[in-house]
Amino acid sequence: MQRYLVAAGALAALLGAQSAFAASCGSWSAKMEEDEGGKVLTASVCGGPKGDAHLMLNCFDKPVLSYDLGTAGQQVETGASGPFDFKADGKTVTKTLQLEEMYNYFVTDLAKADPLLDLLRSKGDVSVSSAKYGSISFALKGSSGAIGKVLAQCGKAKPAGDGD
Repeated sequence: MQRYLVAAGALAALLGAQSAFAASCGSWSAKMEEDEGGKVLTASVCGGPKGDAHLMLNCFDKPVLSYDLGTAGQQVETGASGPFDFKADGKTVTKTLQLEEMYNYFVTDLAKADPLLDLLRSKGDVSVSSAKYGSISFALKGSSGAIGKVLAQCGKAKPAGDGD
């Protein structure tokens, strides 16, 4: 009997940890984050089974989407790039992302009216997938407001390194 109580306690602790993870990764936020040249407004959300994957959007002259694979990104090769499918609300947008080696994120430049930005402002979840790196899901709750705040700043800030 005691063995079952210990197992039930461990399961309850695990479920509690999953609930905490779900709460922390449940919605997008827009906040000032540190960049090479100072603080920049960034819309972001975490996802994946461990909550260590991230989608991040910031904007200088035009929007830039960054995709951090989390622990799955540990096996990314130098110079990697490739197509990634973003799926939400029954639609798919495919973008070629390039590895930003300094941060180990995949990045792509977007237009202010890019179909991917519309897709990311949908409801439900978005899955980001590639043949090489698999699929990771992210919640879209709060994405419309967070992305809107970042897009409103496009052209108002200068990227790090300008003027050096």
